[in-house]
Amino acid sequence: MSTDTASTETANPETVFGLEFSTTPSAERRAEAERDVILADPGFGKHFTDHMATVEWTIDAGWHDAAIHPYGPLSLDPSASVLHYAQEIFEGLKAYRHADGSVWTFRPDANARRFQRSARRLALPELPVEVFVESIRQLVQTDVDWVPSAPETSLYLRPFMIATESFLGVRAAQAVAYHCIASPAGAYFTSGPKPVSIWLSSNYARAGRGGTGAAKTGGNYAASLLPQQEAYEHGCQQVMFLDSEEGKYLEELGGMNVVLVKSDGTLVTPDSPSILEGITRDSILQLAEDRGLQVERRRVTLDEWRDGVADGSITEAFACGTAAVVTPIAELRGDGFTIGSPTVGAGELTMSLREELTDIQSGRRPDAHGWMTKLTDAS
Repeated sequence: MSTDTASTETANPETVFGLEFSTTPSAERRAEAERDVILADPGFGKHFTDHMATVEWTIDAGWHDAAIHPYGPLSLDPSASVLHYAQEIFEGLKAYRHADGSVWTFRPDANARRFQRSARRLALPELPVEVFVESIRQLVQTDVDWVPSAPETSLYLRPFMIATESFLGVRAAQAVAYHCIASPAGAYFTSGPKPVSIWLSSNYARAGRGGTGAAKTGGNYAASLLPQQEAYEHGCQQVMFLDSEEGKYLEELGGMNVVLVKSDGTLVTPDSPSILEGITRDSILQLAEDRGLQVERRRVTLDEWRDGVADGSITEAFACGTAAVVTPIAELRGDGFTIGSPTVGAGELTMSLREELTDIQSGRRPDAHGWMTKLTDAS
């Protein structure tokens, strides 16, 4: 059912954690024909839906003014804390349209809890899990026509929190805004997942001990941009970081976790307090354990990867994250060395796990773990 016709402001009767989301429909919603053109080839992060979610916070009033309102620019004072001290966090998750027209999202409670952990590390207030999930539900219900239905497509959701207080003193901000925006996303791989080449950064570290590596904050990604450019210059699509202390332990890519697969089916993933806890990674590892495979979360050296490929004990390698789900790794390059692909093309276990996870997300396979949350009913 189309929702193009704007109406007057309404108040949603549902109250979550003491907050009631009001809804102000946009007077400038895109026409159905324009939206259909966008959904036919949305790309990633290039187009945005007609509305956004917002919840305000102040040290005196707490969380308040929960609303769905027209998508548009934010108004910030030039002295807003986020602009000077980078007090900011974000999340990323997707909404999927199932065959019956209903729309679901994947493990939003896990994203909400990670959002809280990030907030804690950045000295920001923790948004209640229920409010996080409800903001997504309300936004998707309002902009449900923006959820694509083609295979491997989704509506990408970007919740974020910024410090808005106008104050130049160095302390935690006392005024904060939470927002969530949505962007239709096309298939990450138009002709199936392709193995990628990874560049090992030897000059830069993504995060240091005791830093913000385990938080999903913009500064971590800003720090990865120069090394990412270096990767492009060497013909690689992603950059791999080592630990900042000894420079020999694998950490993660610029925006994805890494997993190695041993010849006996064991999956090994780096463990470090400066690695972001990947929800996609943990879900894939759970599916592997469901199959009776062993999973090891531990420190992994670069030499272990190199030697494992050389002697055949490591047979596959892949990166994983929300956007691409699973990306097979063809090779790891660095100054003076290359760790070649242990398999020709994408590994069998890698692709099998990817298929199982995407089948659960799209409703083609039973959800044994209760990971999926319905956002809208069948149409």
